[in-house]
Formats: sequence, structure tokens, C-alpha cells
Amino acid sequence: MRSACLKICICALFIVTGLKARAQETQKMYLSGTGSDHTVNWQFFCTQGRNSGKWTTIPVPSNWEFQGFGKYNYGLAKDSLRGKEQGLYKYEFTVPSAWQGKAINIVFDGSMTDTEVKINGKSAGAIHQGSFYRFKYDISSLLNYGKTNLLEVTVSKHSANPSVNAAERKGDFWIFGGIFRPVFLEAMPQAHINYYAVDAKANGNLKAALKLSSAKAGTVTGQIYAVNGQKIGAAFTAKVNVGDTLVNIATRIASPKLWTPESPNLYNVVFTLNQNGKATHTVKQRFGFRTVELRVHDGIYVNNVKIKFKGVNRHSFWPTTGRALNKNISIGDVKMLKDMNMNAVRMSHYPPDDHFLDACDSLGLFVLDELTGWHQHYDTQVGSKLVKELIEKDINHPSIVVWDNGNEGGFNFDLDHLFDKLDIQKRPLIHPWGIFRGTNTQHYINYDYGTGTAMHGHDIFFPTEFLHGLYDGGAGAGLDDFWDQMWHTPLSAGGFIWDFADEAVVRTDKNGELDTDLDHGPDGIVGPYHEKEGSYYTIKEVWSPVYVEPTEITPAFNGAIRLENRYFYTNLKQCSFSYKLVKLDNPYHKAGVASKTGVITSPDVIPGQYGNLQLQLPAGWQSFDVLYVTAIDPSKNEIFTWSFPISSHDKITAGMITKTGGSKASIEETDSLFKVKANNGLELEFNRNSGIMVKVKNAKGNIPFNNGPVLIEGQDQSGFQKLNHRYEGDNLVIEAQFPPKKTEPMLKWVIYPSGWVQLDVRYWPIGEEATMLGVNFSFPEKEVKGVTYLGDGPYRVWKNRMKGTSLDVWNKVYNNTITGEGNVVYPEFKGYYSNLYWMKLETTSQPITIVCNNQDVFMRLFTPANPKKVYNVAPAFPSGDISFMHGITPIGTKSQKPEYLGASGQKNKYFNYDKNIEDSLPLTLYFDFSGK
Repeated sequence: MRSACLKICICALFIVTGLKARAQETQKMYLSGTGSDHTVNWQFFCTQGRNSGKWTTIPVPSNWEFQGFGKYNYGLAKDSLRGKEQGLYKYEFTVPSAWQGKAINIVFDGSMTDTEVKINGKSAGAIHQGSFYRFKYDISSLLNYGKTNLLEVTVSKHSANPSVNAAERKGDFWIFGGIFRPVFLEAMPQAHINYYAVDAKANGNLKAALKLSSAKAGTVTGQIYAVNGQKIGAAFTAKVNVGDTLVNIATRIASPKLWTPESPNLYNVVFTLNQNGKATHTVKQRFGFRTVELRVHDGIYVNNVKIKFKGVNRHSFWPTTGRALNKNISIGDVKMLKDMNMNAVRMSHYPPDDHFLDACDSLGLFVLDELTGWHQHYDTQVGSKLVKELIEKDINHPSIVVWDNGNEGGFNFDLDHLFDKLDIQKRPLIHPWGIFRGTNTQHYINYDYGTGTAMHGHDIFFPTEFLHGLYDGGAGAGLDDFWDQMWHTPLSAGGFIWDFADEAVVRTDKNGELDTDLDHGPDGIVGPYHEKEGSYYTIKEVWSPVYVEPTEITPAFNGAIRLENRYFYTNLKQCSFSYKLVKLDNPYHKAGVASKTGVITSPDVIPGQYGNLQLQLPAGWQSFDVLYVTAIDPSKNEIFTWSFPISSHDKITAGMITKTGGSKASIEETDSLFKVKANNGLELEFNRNSGIMVKVKNAKGNIPFNNGPVLIEGQDQSGFQKLNHRYEGDNLVIEAQFPPKKTEPMLKWVIYPSGWVQLDVRYWPIGEEATMLGVNFSFPEKEVKGVTYLGDGPYRVWKNRMKGTSLDVWNKVYNNTITGEGNVVYPEFKGYYSNLYWMKLETTSQPITIVCNNQDVFMRLFTPANPKKVYNVAPAFPSGDISFMHGITPIGTKSQKPEYLGASGQKNKYFNYDKNIEDSLPLTLYFDFSGK
């Protein structure tokens, strides 16, 4: 807890208007800090819980739980709302004598939840109810000008209004107490503009509604400016009569630069109230020209372009400060969303900080702004006030394109008309989870519903939650299937993933433990401190506005890569492209000249059309191992980098293994074993009744890699007849014999004079589908330090989350991470990895190198530990420890099994009625047990 002597902190911020700064501008004086990174200590008294019953200090803004006070509460009504946990605040401040005669408001940007305000012992106004909304009081008559003033605030964590508790204190999210957003004074002339709403359409029409206080006869003038200060168009004027409280003003400019997430063009408009021939009060508002339309049975249009929303739900949250945030966090969040190629964000389940919306305006994201409600809603009396506060604060942000009235049944239908009445722009209104006004926003729909519903219905399909990212499930898993269907379905307007970041609090009462309230909080694409999980990169590729078709790089490759422009407003000629050719190291050879790079001419492809990237590759490009192609957006940010294998598995394998260079291996037979001695002291033992390798030893000692290959569960090895051995030249061959048409037609070991060991396995699945396909080996997990491998990485994959990886040599240190639970290390170590070429297992004793000479083989490293409550996010893994697989498992979400998430969530399908050996699944592995 912080303690400090009481200090007077006054900060004046003058709103710059583009005109010369004069006294008629609104003056702002912060009483608190400006955010969680800049706070001011106030006196504080907590009535219950930790550190209660004594006066001390607390930083403002903050949530008091993180400062060591009160009790942590997750919502869902599991904690009694009858408690009297309150925070009492005091703060002394001085206002300038020159402010006397002005209209002065005290403004609270957010306080949880019922908030009573007194100035110099007198009430500032009615107690405010509702946590996430800006409210203000006119305190002009309560102040001592040029002298010390006392601010007293009483904040009740739970509301006296049952509907407020129902809507926001019983929600499925953490609930906190305290003044968590800034508190400031604003001073204006008595005759002033106290509110202004702007509607700027894509055709250049601008209209604004201005509310006035104490107005006399005069005018209001307006002037539009570019962000660099240049005047745009002529000034425009509206007449003001004595006593007018509302003035409408309008103008039109020719060919404005439009606001979109792809080109977030902004302007400023300055409004000046003129009284008695003098400028009395001046305000400035940033805005963008854009038009939003919901066309029933068609789609949501912005600037006459039908939009597919690629979005995520975002809580206002940080693990060490709760709902108290700052501008840097907001900008960082928006940049991460943009980096994932998202174009939209939904405010779940309350309006955000101004600085977050500012970042969405300037960096470019569509926003769904939401009135709080989670299965229950505000009553009409308090809800009407909160709708007004929501819209008045946020109305002018061009990023906001849709309003949400509550969430998941938390809709008060009596409030719907207020959104229509109060919003000058008449943006669409939705009921998230509901079917309302031509939109179907149902949550967690299955991939394929029946006729007349979801993407097969007649309403605009717009799920505001559709993949639940619990632990490592959902989010990216299933997205490729869903997005392909959404992209090609005209009535689909896209959708929103749940959710952006794990909501884990640092428990100051539990030695800094990260607490997600078990399975309620770990739903993020990123961790609590925004650590990137595997789904982050899957989303980045699936939602790339440059869609690259699957391409095989063969020796005859002519440099053309076909792509689709999935932007909505941007021609691909505005982007830039480059390539990189890379030679890769392996454990036995350094690549030498590692890479060559080049620029690719950007194709002229308009949104929704196809074209080609034409690479001009240098002579000898076929000698490289991998081709990387990178797309950069017009703002110079990476869209994605795709990797294309050039070298085949045959080529990589041939460059690594050595078959000659020693004497041929010897073999000894016992009743149950073949015992082999080979080059460099290598000793191997094979079970004669199964063909399984049961022991490996070299001159340095035992290597506990054994008990394989064992076909994965569900496979039939009962057809094994016997194990034979023979020499082919100097190569020792040990081969199993199976009767025709059995599941496993081949199991063969070859021990070369060099000491390399080759394994060939062929098999068929039983039936037409299989959960997992491949072979297992055993190795003690406690002896593993890490792995270096050539394959896709660095993140693991699931059957329904294959995208987002890159082909490279990856080095991974062992960790036992459970995604989203506790102190995590990303990328996770355990799991499935696609497109294996070779791996070098680093152990506490000596390394093992394994080379795979087949395409499309997965490396499996051990079995990830399960979270405490698994739902559908703990897929099956094979027995054994290390596997080489043709088929792996998908992963589900909190509410959905993987088979309901699309085709890639189904079991592995394989059809082979005749069981021809040529159609069996092949696996060829080479082992280096030399310990080098």
C-alpha cells in the first residue's frame, strides 16, 4: 500500500482549437492522475475486508483491491451483494480565483459503483449508479475560489439498485471497487457549448447538434480542419436566439478522405459560440467522414461497402490494475488487434476508456460499443440515464459503427428507442446473442445449423461471440473452417471471437498469485500480460487481407503465386511484397550463404478480386531450402509471412544421414531378442515377438529411447508373425512378417555400417476414420531439456488449428505450460508439431537426432497436462512419449466439441478398401544414437 503526505495536485490542460488559445476555451484541471501510469494519492478509508477501518492513502485512479483493500470478487452472483464494502475518499484542491463566474463541472470518467460526491461538505447532486459511465455535476456554487476546497467521495462496491447489481455486478467477469478512471474539473464561460454531436457522411455532408447554456442572441460558427491544421472548406454558421438550448449546424465539403479501418482519415471541426460580436466559447472535435448502413436481408455497409467484421471481444483489464488503464495500454491493445489482421473489436461488456476509442479512431478499428448487461439488465429509470451517458461520451468516435443494448439476454427493450433518439448518426442497434432488427447475433453456433438459421437463414448473420478461447481451445481452432464459410456466405457479416486476453488478477492477498477464478478468466488469445498464444498467429494468417492460395514449389515453379484481395477498400498495389530464399542449418552442416532477398512488384488487384504475385527469383533458387514471402500493408506493418518448402524431405534427409563409413553390424539371437552391435559402440535390442526396439546403448551409456514403434491406440498389431533378419550388402536388415491384408504390412529396421538406423513402417487405419494415426516411442520426460527441429513452428498445432506457423529450424526449451493457467511460458513445449523434417532431442545425458523422410508427418512431444476443468479443450493424446503421426486430434471450445466446429474438427478420414500396400500410410525415420 502506498502512503504519502497529502499534496495539492493541479494540472491544467487547455484544449487546442486551431485558433489562438484564449480564455473562451474549456479549461480542464485533473484532480486525479490521468491513468494507471500516472496517479495522485487521495486520502482513503475502506469499510470492510483487508486494511479496512483506518484512514490512509490510495492512488487515484485505481481499483482498491489491487492496492491491498477489501475483497476480490468474481461476478456470477457467487458473493453476497448485501455487504457494505465501501471506499471513502477525501482530496483537497484549489481552483484559481479567475474561475469565479464560470460554469464549472466535476467529471468522473468511471467509478465502481454507487458514487456520492460532496464539495465542502455539500452534496454535488444525486448519487450516481452504474460503474462504467462518465457523469458530472455542476459545482460552480459550491466552490471556494482561490482557496482550498474539500472533495469527499463515497463509493459503494455494490449498488443500492438491484438492477445495477444484476446487470454488472453479477456478470461473468471480475468486479472491483473504486474510482478507476480520471476525475477532473472543466471550466467554461457561463454562455457556452456544453455538448456537441457530429454526423459526417461519406458524401461530405456534415451536420452537428450543439447544446447551449445561458445563450444570448448571436451565432455559432464552424470550421473543418485537416489534422495538420489546414482549413478544409469555408466556415459555416447557424443563428442563435436568446434562450436557445439547441442549435443545428451543417455544411458540405467536396471529396473528403473517408474513415475506414484501412485508411482511418480524421478531421477536426471547431465550433465557436459568438455572443455580442465576440467569440465566447470554442470547442474542437475530432471526427471522420463515413456512412454506416444496415441493409436488411443483405449486410452491414460502411461507405457503401459490405463488411465482414473480423473481431474480438475486449475487456478493459490489466492484471496489476484491474479496470484502471492508461493510454499506452490502449494503444498497445489496438496495435495487437491490428497485427492479428482484425478490423473490429466489441466492447465487452461496457463502454471503454476514451483513450481506447481514440486509438481505434486513429489506428483504424470498427467498434461495437455496449451498454452493460449479462443475462440481466438495468431497470428503465437508471438504464435511461446510463444510455444517455454512454452515447453523449462516445457519440463522435468514427470507429463506433454499432451500439449494443446489453448482452446475452441482458436487454431492456424499453431502452432501444433511446439509442435511436440520442444518436445523431442513427447507427445500427443490436442485441448481442439475440435476433433483432434484421440481425442474428447468436453466440457459439455450430458450424452447420439447419435450414433457415445462422448462415442458412435470412437475417444478417453476425455472431458477437462464436469461438470461445478457453485455455488453448477455440479462438484459432476452428476459425479456418468458420471463416471460409463466413467469407463466402453473402448474409454473413463476420463475427467476434471470445476473447482478447486472459483475465487474471495479481492477488495482492496471495503473494502475487495470478488468479483467473479457475476456468472463468483464461479465455484469451493472449495471456494476462499479453503473451501471445498459438491462436494469435493462426488468426493472423486466417484473417490476412491478402489470401495466398496453397502453392507447391517444384523445380518447374515459374514464380507465380495466386492470391485474393480480401481487403474492403485497399488495392494490393498499395501494399508491398518481398521474398527471402534461405538455406537452413542442420546438426551436421552449416548452411554457409544463408539467404537472398528480393522485392516483388505489387499486383494491381482491387478488393474481392484475384491476381498473381510474380516473383523474379535469381538463378539457382532451387538450391535453397525455404522461400518466404512477406506482405506489408500501406502503413508499413507486416500482414503475414508465408513459408514454402523448396527442398524435399528426400533432399534434406540425404544431406544429413551417412550410411557408409564403418563395419557392418553384428547380430545375436536369444529366445526373445535380436541383439545388435554396430559402429561406435552402438548396441540395440529388438523384441523377436513384436519387432519393437527395447534397448539402445552406446559407448557413453544407455539411451532410454525405446518401446517403439507401437501403433497408436485403436490399431491392430495382432497380425505379427515373426521377426527375420538378413544382410543386404553391409546393411543389416531386421524385418517383421505379417500375413496379407493385415493392418500393418511393413515393419523394417536397417542398421547401416555408419551406425545410422533406419525404420520403415507402413500401416492402414482400422475402418474409415481414426482419432489418431502414427507410432509411439517411450522416453522419460524428466530427462528432456529441449528440442531443436526443422518443421513448422514455433507453436504447436491441432487438427483444426494448422495455420499460423512457419517452416524453420526451431529451438524449444522444455516447459510444462498449461495454456492460460498459472505462470506460463510460450510457446508451449508439449504437443503436436506439423511438417517434421528432423529433430534433435536435447536430454540430460546425450542427444538423439531423428530424421523423417515423409511429408505431412507430425512430431508429438509428450502429453500436455490438463487444466483443472477441461470442458472440450483437453484432446486425446497417444500413449507413449514421443510420436510420429499422420493424424492428430482437434480441440474444442468451452461450449462446443471439436466435431461441431467444421470439417477439420472431425476425426481423420481414410478410405482404402483393397488394402494395397501402395495406399498404406508410410513412415521412414532415421536415428542417430551416437550422442553427437
